[in-house]
Amino acid sequence: MIAVVIGGGTMGAGIAHLLLAGGHEVVLAESGAERVAAARDAVETSLAKAVERGRLDRSPEELLRNLTVVEHLADVPAELVIEAVPEDIELKRRVLGTAASACPDAVLASNTSSLSIGELAEGLPGERVVGMHFFNPVPVQKLVELVHHDGSSPAVLAKTRKWAEQLGKTVIEVRDAPGFATSRLGVAVGMEAIRMLEEGVATADDIDTGMRLGYGWPMGPLRLTDLVGLDVRLAIAEHLAAELGPRFEPPRLLRDKVARGELGRKTGRGFFTW
Repeated sequence: MIAVVIGGGTMGAGIAHLLLAGGHEVVLAESGAERVAAARDAVETSLAKAVERGRLDRSPEELLRNLTVVEHLADVPAELVIEAVPEDIELKRRVLGTAASACPDAVLASNTSSLSIGELAEGLPGERVVGMHFFNPVPVQKLVELVHHDGSSPAVLAKTRKWAEQLGKTVIEVRDAPGFATSRLGVAVGMEAIRMLEEGVATADDIDTGMRLGYGWPMGPLRLTDLVGLDVRLAIAEHLAAELGPRFEPPRLLRDKVARGELGRKTGRGFFTW
C-alpha cells in the first residue's frame, strides 16, 4: 500500500514510522524546506530508537528507502491519506481538500482528537472521510479510535479498520461526537486533576500515583497532560466546553501555565519538570 501522511510533527512522524515498519511506501508532506528536513530527521530518529529498544528487526536505512518527503503533494496513487496537522478545522479541511484531488481513490483520514469529522467532511467527498485517531507515541500505543460521521461509507470504515489492525492496533469505533470517546473521558479526568491540584487537595505526584496504583493507569493524568502538551489539552477543553458545557471549562491553573509557556515535556516544564 502507498500511504500519504500530511504533517511531519510528533504525530505525523510517528504515523509515518508505523506505516514504514508495516511494510508500506509512505509519502510525507510538510510545508517549507526546513520542515521537510526536520520531518525526515524525526522519522529517522524514531526508527533508530525503535531498533535500539528491540522493537524493530530491520535497519532504519532499509525502511527509509520507502519514504519520500515532499513540500507539495502532487498526484499520488495512494490508498490511504492521514492528515496530522494542528487542530485547526480550516487548515485540516484545506489539506484534506488538496489530498482529495491529488489522491482521488484514497481514504481521507483525520488524526484529529476532538474536531467534528462531519464538519471536516463538508465540501469534500464525504464518503471517503473518517477519523483515524492515533495516540502518542504512535509506534507504541495500541489504540486507534475510528470515527464515523453520517456520510461515512461502510466499505471505507471496514477498509480503514483492516489497515489499522494490520499495523498491530486495536480499533474502537465511535460515532462523531465532541471529543469522541477517549478525548472526552481523558480531558474530563485531566481537568478534574488540575482542579484538585489548584485547590491543594494533593500534590501533582500524589494525584498521579493515586491513579496509577489505585486504578491501574500506566501514567497519571497530570504527567499525561505534560506529555500531550498543556496547550493542546487547553484547546481541546475549550472546544469541549463550547460544545458540551461548563463541566469541561479549563481551570485557571491550566490557562496560567499555558500563558507562561509551561507546556509540558516539549518546553521542559508543565506540572512536572522534564
